Amino acid sequence: MQVLRAVVETGSVTAAARRLGYTPSAVSQQVAALEAQAGTPLLERVGRGVRPTEAGMLLAGHAELIGGQVALAEAALADLRAGRTGRLTVRYFATAGPGLLAPALARFRNQHPGVGVELRLSEPDDPLAEVAEGRADLGLVVRPDAPPPPGVDVVRLLDDPYRVVLPPDHPLAGREVVDLADLAEEPWIGSEPPGPCLHAVLQGCAAAGFTPEVAVECQDYTTAQGFVAAGLGVALLPRLGLAVPHPGVTVRPVRGPKPARTIRAALRSGVPRTPALTGLLTALREASGPLGGAFSAHPYGS
Repeated sequence: MQVLRAVVETGSVTAAARRLGYTPSAVSQQVAALEAQAGTPLLERVGRGVRPTEAGMLLAGHAELIGGQVALAEAALADLRAGRTGRLTVRYFATAGPGLLAPALARFRNQHPGVGVELRLSEPDDPLAEVAEGRADLGLVVRPDAPPPPGVDVVRLLDDPYRVVLPPDHPLAGREVVDLADLAEEPWIGSEPPGPCLHAVLQGCAAAGFTPEVAVECQDYTTAQGFVAAGLGVALLPRLGLAVPHPGVTVRPVRGPKPARTIRAALRSGVPRTPALTGLLTALREASGPLGGAFSAHPYGS
C-alpha cells in the first residue's frame, strides 16, 4: 500500500520507483498484486503518467494513515527499548520499603521518568513464584546462600545485620556491643514469623550455643519494641526494621556471631533485561551501598 501511495503522490511508476529505491518493474508488480487482492483497478493511464481510480484513492488514503501509525509504533518501540517508557511490577517486603526501595525508586524515576512502577507488598520469600511465572519483573527477597528455585536469578544487594533491643535499664544496655551468648538466659520477644528472617536469628543463636526462650510472640517489629520497652524481654531486630526506634528501648550491635539476613533482588531467568529493569536494579544497588555502614557507625539507642 505504501508503493501505491508513492505512485499516487508522484503521478508515475518511474518516479515512485526512484523515490522508493525500487525498479519500475518491481513497483508495477506490487501494484498489480494489490489490484488482484482488491479485485478492482487502482490506477489508470493518463498520457505518460497514471492517476488513481476511486478505489486507488481510497487505498492510498488508508496507506497514509497506516504509515503514520507505523511511524508512531516505531517511535514507541524505540522509547521502550531505550527505557524511556514502559512498566515494571515490583514485589517487596515492608522493612525493605523505607530504607532501600524508596531511595532506589527516587533515583530510578529521575533517570526513567516515563516508566511506571507498580509496587505490591509481599512476604520476604513469597515473590519467587510470581517472578518465575513472569507476573512480577523484580522481587525483593531474603535469601540464604543457596541456589534459587528454577526460573529465578538472584542478585545480592546487602546484608542486613540484626541488633539487640534492650530495656534502657538492662545490665547489658551500657555496653557498646553485646555478645550474643550473654542473651542466652533472657526471655525473648519473638519478632520474626517462620521463614528466612527467623532462620537467620535461630542460626545466629545456635552458633552462640543456645536456643532462644520465647516469652512473647508478636511477629512485628514495632510491637516487639513495645514489649521490650515494657520490660518483658529482649529482641533481635534487623537494622532496616529499626528505622523508627521506640523511645523506650536501647539498641546495640551484637557479635559472636553477628546474625544478618541477606536481601537480594529476584529476577526471571533467561529473559533479556530491558533498560528499565537494568536501571531499577542499578538504582537498588546504589541505594544499598550507603546501608553498609550508615547504621553501624551510629547505632540506635540511648
